[in-house]
Amino acid sequence: MSLVGRDRERERLAALAGSGGSLLVIGEPGVGKSALLACLDGHRVVGVEAEQDLPYAGLHQVLHPFLDLSALPGVRRVALEVVFGLSDGDVPPVHLVGLAALDVLDAARAVVLVDDAHWLDQASLDVLGFVARRLSASTLVVAARTPVFAGVPVLSLEPLAAAESSRVLDAAAPGLDPERRSWVLAQAAGNPLALTELPFGGGSLEETFAARASALPAEVRSALLVLALGGESPVDLAPAVEARLVDSGGAFRHPLIRSAIVRAADVSEVRDTHRRLAFVTGEPDRRAWHLAGAATGADENVACLLEKTAGRALRRGGAASAVSALERAAELGEAGQRARRLLRAAELSTEAGRRDDVERILLDVRGLDLTPRERALVTWLPTAFDDGVGVAGPGELVGLAESVVAGGDVELGLRIFWSVAMRCFWVEPGAATRERIAAVARTLPIDPRDPRMLAMTAYVCPVRQGDAVVAGLREARGKRDDPATLRLLGSAALQVGAFADSVRFSLAAQRGFRAQGQFGLLARALAVEAWSRTRLGDVAAAEPVAEEAARLAEETGQPYMLGLATAVLAEIAALHGEHERSAELAADAERIGLAAGARPVLATVQLARSLAALGEGRYADAFAAARRVHDPADPAHQLALRRYVLPELVEAATRSGHADEARKIVEELDAATASPALASGLRYARALLAADDHAEALFETALDADSSPWDRARVQLAFGAWLRRQRRAAQARPHLKAAAEAFEAFGTRDWAERAREELRASGESRGGNGELTEHELTIARMAADGLTNKEIGERLHLSHRTVSTHLHRIFPKLGVTARAELRDALAE
Repeated sequence: MSLVGRDRERERLAALAGSGGSLLVIGEPGVGKSALLACLDGHRVVGVEAEQDLPYAGLHQVLHPFLDLSALPGVRRVALEVVFGLSDGDVPPVHLVGLAALDVLDAARAVVLVDDAHWLDQASLDVLGFVARRLSASTLVVAARTPVFAGVPVLSLEPLAAAESSRVLDAAAPGLDPERRSWVLAQAAGNPLALTELPFGGGSLEETFAARASALPAEVRSALLVLALGGESPVDLAPAVEARLVDSGGAFRHPLIRSAIVRAADVSEVRDTHRRLAFVTGEPDRRAWHLAGAATGADENVACLLEKTAGRALRRGGAASAVSALERAAELGEAGQRARRLLRAAELSTEAGRRDDVERILLDVRGLDLTPRERALVTWLPTAFDDGVGVAGPGELVGLAESVVAGGDVELGLRIFWSVAMRCFWVEPGAATRERIAAVARTLPIDPRDPRMLAMTAYVCPVRQGDAVVAGLREARGKRDDPATLRLLGSAALQVGAFADSVRFSLAAQRGFRAQGQFGLLARALAVEAWSRTRLGDVAAAEPVAEEAARLAEETGQPYMLGLATAVLAEIAALHGEHERSAELAADAERIGLAAGARPVLATVQLARSLAALGEGRYADAFAAARRVHDPADPAHQLALRRYVLPELVEAATRSGHADEARKIVEELDAATASPALASGLRYARALLAADDHAEALFETALDADSSPWDRARVQLAFGAWLRRQRRAAQARPHLKAAAEAFEAFGTRDWAERAREELRASGESRGGNGELTEHELTIARMAADGLTNKEIGERLHLSHRTVSTHLHRIFPKLGVTARAELRDALAE
């Protein structure tokens, strides 16, 4: 009867079982999640609190009936063998385990039902979340109190309506007196389990279950406690079945019964049961946790067992379980070992990307007596994530790295220095701090050509050491290397404007990351590739890359990479002429960037807005957006990326009366450089800003230089427009035609239309336009679209008086006397 009022939910589950896919069912205890899952035939798994600290225990339950390791590809087979403790090997990334699990379930074409998923171990939840987002051939339905992972369709079970509640209650307790009936309805508040259990005593569900258990014989109560704590009992449970606490198979009828049994038991009885279970289990990890549950105070022996449990969990990829074991060991062990164990737990949480856990654990370290290395860890760990954002600034961290290396811990010193370098990308430490960081870098015991050092140098000194980084990248081309090294090279290339190299290295890294299931690193490599491709004008290829980067960044908990990928998508939308979508994406990215002052995100947002404004002819707005990236006082300023927003700045400046301000910025950046992107941008800027007697030579220099197809098309458009203004239309047309064709190929609608407008204004004949020249037709169309004479002049580089003169000639030719008549006349 608990399924009264759930017809639509049952239909949805039946449809899912027929089509395949995943669903997350959430709701409060007793609302009917388990009953709904029972409507489907399939492999059923139930999460148990006692197994929450056993890594991949839940996943093993899910896969066990379908597991044929011999059918899996080698690397994926090994991943499952390691996490299930069947063999030793390197700890596999969680997403590689996920790919293996996905293979198993897709091949099984089964229906899998996971109940009480909130009690599964974290490693299993991470993998099931990965699988649920991708599963298609099989069906996975996961029930939990609250969402246990994101990106999966959710079915939220609400309490029953009043009429439905009455039906359930009357079926469960038909002879209930009116007063008790009213009380139960009010107390249950639409909860089906409460409606079926409260009529028989107790003020709450837990009280009801505890009262039934207390009426059972002592040996049955003891057996129920053993079951609740994860053990097995040979005692006949018939009385518990009769009391509706367990089913005929000896399983609890509801998770609340399990928790009620434990809470109702005496503390000493719970400890004694844990102790007995510890000595009957043959599994060392279960024994350690049961002994921890039996402890009455400090116990270093149990703490050591838990520490060994943490080590085994790590070897199987269960970082979350290892953290739990180390934290419990810190509670139980000697005071002198507490800081070491807690800080190891914090390090593991950092490596797992769990920032909240790091902050929580470090609160427990406060006030403890720490060694110099431990004090360094306390300062560094909150900043140790690869987004480089944290409480400690780059100046403080570089001093910490220097002292740690001087103390002989080179490995930790290099890890801290990497965080320093990353912070120089996400925030701005200032010139003095950057110089100090560079000085410390020169003392580090690492080859300057090492990819790690190359990347750190690019992050810290993208301007002063840019040429050295470009040279190092040149040496690294063509060398086969591991994915992590290739990613670092790709990141270094982006910093110094070697975008073709950035794409090449990042793309090569992705193959390895996909094969290894390292999706966190894959998201970063994708974001770097998307940023670089977009600056090369390869927007068609960049868009799916940026979309995947955004999805994976969200899935792997990397908000700043999500912000960067979203900002790149805003830039791509602007180039496509999708201005409304670009504005929405830019606003989303800006919210992420402002929350942490993530400058690369904010700089890319302003680049997107500048491109959108250029496409719409809002040149003052375009200049204002690009100018922010070049303003050291602005949160959107980013030392490396500002050098690649130069074309937008100068183009907007020349069309909005800010050429002098743009010249000052160009002069600041105008230096010999090996950066391909900056060199190309400077050539373009010089030509746009030059006086007429020098412009032609500078445009030709820009065209003769080795540059990307996108940069060349921009130069051709600008050069063609300049030639037309010099009344050299015949020379202008080839450049404008080439630019229009290139921008069409790139899919950049606004840019292609601008090239076509210039082409028409140059007198390019299209035929069938009556008495109007192409130039006049262009002006007439703009006027018909509502542009003022001044706005038309800005687009065509004419004075508003010249535009007015043209319109006076156009009106008689079209037989109109007012602007409002132009649209109909042109249509004819």
